[in-house]
Amino acid sequence: MIKLKGLVRKKTYFNQENFYTIAKIYIEKEKNVITIVGELPGIKAGDSLILRGLWESHPKYGSQFRVESFAIALPDTVVSIREYLKSGVIKGVGPVTASKLVDHFGIDTLRVIEETPERLKEITGLGKSRLSVIKKGWKEHHAARYLLSFLNENGIKPSLSGKIFSQFGSDSVAVLKENPYILAAEMPANGFFLADKIARNIGMDDDDPVRIKAAIMHVLYKWASDGSVFIELNNLINLCEREFGIYENQIRENLLLLEQDHEIVLIESGGVEAVFIKHLYDAEIKVSERIKVLLSLPVMLREIDEAEIKAEVLSRLAIKLSEDQLDIVREVIKCKVSVITGGPGTGKTTLLRSLASIFRYAGKKVMLSAPTGRAARRLTEVTGMKAQTIHKMLGYNFADNYFDKNRDDPLDTYAIIVDEASMVDIELMSHLMDAITIDSVLIFVGDVFQLPSVGPGNVLSDIIRSEIVNVFYLTEIFRQESESDIVYNAHRIKDGESIETHKNNGELSDFYFIEQGNHEQIVRTIASLCKNNIPKRFGLDPVEDIQVITPMHKGITGTINLNHMLQKELNNENSLTVGGLKEADKVMHLKNNYQKDVYNGDIGIVKEIVPSEKKVVVNYYGRLVEYDSDDLSELSLAYTISVHKSQGSEYPAVIIPLTTQHFPLLQRNLLYTAITRGKELVVIVGTKNAIDIAISNDKPGKRVTGLVEKLKNP
Repeated sequence: MIKLKGLVRKKTYFNQENFYTIAKIYIEKEKNVITIVGELPGIKAGDSLILRGLWESHPKYGSQFRVESFAIALPDTVVSIREYLKSGVIKGVGPVTASKLVDHFGIDTLRVIEETPERLKEITGLGKSRLSVIKKGWKEHHAARYLLSFLNENGIKPSLSGKIFSQFGSDSVAVLKENPYILAAEMPANGFFLADKIARNIGMDDDDPVRIKAAIMHVLYKWASDGSVFIELNNLINLCEREFGIYENQIRENLLLLEQDHEIVLIESGGVEAVFIKHLYDAEIKVSERIKVLLSLPVMLREIDEAEIKAEVLSRLAIKLSEDQLDIVREVIKCKVSVITGGPGTGKTTLLRSLASIFRYAGKKVMLSAPTGRAARRLTEVTGMKAQTIHKMLGYNFADNYFDKNRDDPLDTYAIIVDEASMVDIELMSHLMDAITIDSVLIFVGDVFQLPSVGPGNVLSDIIRSEIVNVFYLTEIFRQESESDIVYNAHRIKDGESIETHKNNGELSDFYFIEQGNHEQIVRTIASLCKNNIPKRFGLDPVEDIQVITPMHKGITGTINLNHMLQKELNNENSLTVGGLKEADKVMHLKNNYQKDVYNGDIGIVKEIVPSEKKVVVNYYGRLVEYDSDDLSELSLAYTISVHKSQGSEYPAVIIPLTTQHFPLLQRNLLYTAITRGKELVVIVGTKNAIDIAISNDKPGKRVTGLVEKLKNP
């Protein structure tokens, strides 16, 4: 490992999401400027850094120093201290004041400011208010240095300091010393383990109640992140004993304390002792109670006969319903709560459009919604009616984490239709239920064979399994869809059967499998399919019409590598970059941004790059959205996306790399979800073995929920 010391001239790039930084550093010993790259939270122009890392050669940018670890050092000569303070990095200290301080205190200037700031009164002309500004400015500017030093002493890598600093600010070190286990609550993924390191170093006992309660909550939140709403008490005890050395009597004792603090709920569920995080338990209660209240009340809609339904749907939508479809429409409009479920090609969209038309014909207001922005946009396209995300429909205020629509100010509508309902988690569903009046009707439309929601719960499946709601299963594949190999193979996968491909005497199909075992060759094949084969044979645009979908982010066939490769193959004419993005790049927005009206999973094309302003302009469906350096972290390349990110969307053509390298995620519902994203063409590139493993794995991590029991109980 090479050690360097230098002064930060400027940061040329900084990603707030992962703290990846590119900066120019002046190495005084060598009298030259170098480029450094790595995770460097908290550094600013003027900082003196001690760096450890290795030299590497970038194919485009040449030699650069990749930082593995770093520390912020204070200047240690009179000249460097003077220059440091004159740079204006400390509020209240300008060039004149800097000279006065250094002339008076010399080499001890910075130590005086940090350790004995009251001595600054020795400088003529520095009043009480200015001293206060300088003390505060020093603390703010050097808080990151204190935190980095503290984390280094506790064996925690510097890259985590940015997350901690953004959460606790300039008081980070004081907060962590007082209660390191606050990290467990603020950073559920790994905060407990970081807190454990700090706690041991500052002398906390392993059986301290603060640690035991934090360990319990860590397990509960880890369980929730995997989709479960509760954990069986015996499982919790076993996990805490095995992973954290906490005994059963200690766990039970602290569970009671957590229950008294309203952080958890201990209750029998499904014949077992269950431990719920309180807000998830409350969400299940709200959903179950609201559904039962709705089911107990009559439908406030005049009777509409079969002839009226046929005539209205035919005249407004130019659709002639089959007898089965007609029966379902007639029954659904009589229900307070109902579910329509089925695979691709079974007519879910036709029924959804027909129901919306009938409600409007009867003079009733209808609201269409979906869990994601792209699913809502697709719903608008297929129905011709306005559809919104559930968050937007409920008036979600991102800054305050608050929904405007609730029991006190409910939704003003008769019918609420929720498409892609399998993607709705228990918390969002509880907010939706809270905003529905008792006069409303609720219709869920979805495919339970797709991947479940990212958040905890398995709501649509649980509602169906409770058997208290009318469920309409669509199984008939309509004639125009029955010739599609995409639809045919999707249903085979759903039923646990192997895929089949049909050559059709040389005619083009809409489903292909290309056997390829070598990972590098898979990547080359995907590049050729996107750049040449599919555009030439099917007339599709390589960027806008073709979507590569893969199970994983890492690895040769993961999103990261494939995006890098496809950017080079499909967009190699433009050289101007900001944050690794170029004009004409395909990009995805990564989290809901209500100010910009852009949502998690929205895909657009980079319209303009302005390097001097670090600005990127993205075209989303004809609407231009600007990103500056502060929010560039909300964008990523989208030539390739994960299967989870593809949910709720459809694309003209889909390419799916599938190898045993993806083994942890090879599941039937994942493959089914990926295939059903393609409208006109699906191509799987990989091994038959990987496909067979995915199809045979119909038991992905089982989600533990209590909604079925709550719905069934009176």
